[in-house]
Amino acid sequence: QVQLVESGGGLVQPGESLRLSCAVSGDTLDHYGIGWFRQAPGKGREGVSCVSSSNDNTYYARSVKGRFTIFRDNAKNTVFLQMNSLKLEDTAVYYCAAGPIIPSAQSMCVMFTGYEYDYWGQGTQVTVSS
Repeated sequence: QVQLVESGGGLVQPGESLRLSCAVSGDTLDHYGIGWFRQAPGKGREGVSCVSSSNDNTYYARSVKGRFTIFRDNAKNTVFLQMNSLKLEDTAVYYCAAGPIIPSAQSMCVMFTGYEYDYWGQGTQVTVSS
């Protein structure tokens, strides 16, 4: 059975960095596209960044573009989300999800495209506070 485990969350100050990890077990990572999502209290789920079959095919939400970097390491069966210049509004529970590989990483991240993920992790809390 495929399992996803997120790690790397924590409490940081504005401007600092964190690196989240999404470790995949039960299958090989290269079978899946991976998305990072977040949900803040009282808000809906937001697609943060997604990667399709390679690191050349990625998507970033406008709110994180230029600050976050997604990177898949198939050898380690892990996808990373490097988060730099963190802001107060980045505070949320971050989830990773695995689904079928499709040509468009954007379609994996944006709502109402019909794309569905097969597996979800349990989430990791990121808190940005001064």
